[in-house]
Amino acid sequence: MEHSTVRLTATHGTPLAEGKVRATVVATAHAIAERVGIPIAHIQTNERTIQVTLDCGQVESVGFMAELMRLTNAWYAGKFNAGPLWGPGPDEQPSEDQTP
Repeated sequence: MEHSTVRLTATHGTPLAEGKVRATVVATAHAIAERVGIPIAHIQTNERTIQVTLDCGQVESVGFMAELMRLTNAWYAGKFNAGPLWGPGPDEQPSEDQTP
């Protein structure tokens, strides 16, 4: 079986240090996986990132993470009246092929 690992990084601070935020992000990942039928092999989080290894190809994993980003950004913005949860980290620059 093919495995793909993808990661999202918080735009500011350490939001996943808060238990409710971390639990919501992880639960959302599991819900998406169940809905689309992609098994999760492993989830790892720290205060700023979530990294998910999925039993699927790279294309499917990118779609999975796009949906995780979309849903959790909307939840976070609504719940905390804050900007997006995910994006390039402070030490990362978007590549030239990414649009703002």
